Amino acid sequence: MSKKFRITVNGESYEVEVEDLGGEVPVRRPAAPAQAAVPAPAVSIPQPKVQPVQPAAQPAAPAAKPATAGAGSVTAPMPGTVLDIKVNVGDTVKAGDTVLILEAMKMENEISAPVAGTVKNIHVSKGASVNPGEVLISIG
Repeated sequence: MSKKFRITVNGESYEVEVEDLGGEVPVRRPAAPAQAAVPAPAVSIPQPKVQPVQPAAQPAAPAAKPATAGAGSVTAPMPGTVLDIKVNVGDTVKAGDTVLILEAMKMENEISAPVAGTVKNIHVSKGASVNPGEVLISIG
C-alpha cells in the first residue's frame, strides 16, 4: 500500500509517494558479551519517488500582475476561504476596520485594514481559497 504526500522544499511543491513494504523494520540489538563480533545486517530503505507537482488549473481571470505585499496590503494570515468582502474599490477605510471575512478551521475571522486609506484593488472574490501571505486587498 502506498501513500501520497505533498511537501514543499524551498518554495517548490512536490508530490511524494511512499510505499509500505510490509513486515517489521529490523531492530539492532547490542551483541552479547564475550561473543565474536558479528557485523550488523545492512538495512536498505527504498527512496520515495519524487515528482514535481503541476500547478492546479486556475479559473479564467483577466491577466494581471500578481499583487505584492506592501504597507497598505491586507494579506491572508492563514489558509482559508473568503466568505465575504465588506468593502468595494474606492471605499475609504480606517486602520482596524473589518474589510473581509475569512473562514479558517470552521471559524469566521474578521480581517482588518492595517492602515487608513482608500481601497485601490480587491485581489480575491467570495468563495476563493487563499494561502498565508497572499494579498487580498490593496489600500492606498
